[in-house]
Amino acid sequence: MYQNLRSHFAAAGTAALLAVSPDVVFAQTVEERRERGAAVILSLNNGTTQPNLEAMRQEFPFLAEATEAYALGDVWSRPGLDNRTRQLAAVAAFAAMGLTDLMKVHAGYALNIGVPKEELKEVIYMITVPAGFPRAIAASQALSQLFAERSEAGDNKPAGARP
Repeated sequence: MYQNLRSHFAAAGTAALLAVSPDVVFAQTVEERRERGAAVILSLNNGTTQPNLEAMRQEFPFLAEATEAYALGDVWSRPGLDNRTRQLAAVAAFAAMGLTDLMKVHAGYALNIGVPKEELKEVIYMITVPAGFPRAIAASQALSQLFAERSEAGDNKPAGARP
């Protein structure tokens, strides 16, 4: 009897979940997820592709596809945060991890969507607390380099583009 009752509750719970979130049933294809990821890049990168991702696509196509479909198509496209908040979070996370090349890409995206330089500097100041001064200093140097590159290019250079 308990087994039968438990199965009824499980079936009712599954039906309720599907009624609330039909997306659970209809998973999107990898191609649809990649297209959504490509749209994210274009929206953040002034309508151009991301050079680092395109280079990765040549040598490591699976990694590029996974980045585009999962990181961008699934995670970056989720509702709940706007692009500005996502970029500031990415800048802080990559800076705190010491991944200044990736931090520069996302700082460039942040600039592209209107985040002021001063706010990016504040993010770097904030990471001194959890990540320490050496990582904050490295991040500040990378951010200064990005500012200089964009200034030389007339501030219209796509994020992550190589000099």
